[in-house]
Amino acid sequence: MKPTMIAVAGLILIQISGCSTYAGDRYSISANNVVALRPYSGNKVGVGEFTSSHPSFSSLGCWGVMRVKTPDGETLQNYIRNALVSELKIAEAYSDNGQNTLTGNLDKMYFRESTGLWKILLTLTSTNGESITAEENYAFTTSFYADATCDQMAQALMPAVQNLIEKLVRHPRFGQLVN
Repeated sequence: MKPTMIAVAGLILIQISGCSTYAGDRYSISANNVVALRPYSGNKVGVGEFTSSHPSFSSLGCWGVMRVKTPDGETLQNYIRNALVSELKIAEAYSDNGQNTLTGNLDKMYFRESTGLWKILLTLTSTNGESITAEENYAFTTSFYADATCDQMAQALMPAVQNLIEKLVRHPRFGQLVN
């Protein structure tokens, strides 16, 4: 095969694989998080806006030609916000008009497809002036194939967020945010 034909075949392959988009799973409640939140069921906390220290986005590039996105196209910070609201609701600790309202800032969120790692850093702030920060470093399996790695990365989004929320709600000062 001539070098020109190889280059054209490579471009076609990149264009074909560039169409691939992988969506993470919809958030699913974590029993550990609900158990940790049950003691706050009498406090009824609200959840306000979540912001991001970097530009808001609903998808991330994977290996430069593929995309990993949230399941419903919401921004990553809203995916985390909605996950926290779900956990609080199941634990019966949520109210639209809570005694205190939690807001969040997504300080960092990125992944390393080469090493298989999601890194998420989030700060929660309460209307009572208290705040806490938690960091999750969630490892996922990579592959020799870019498609498989990007799919694994998308599937790792939800458990990474579950672990982040667990770190927040089990934080020694979380009670100060909601009391």
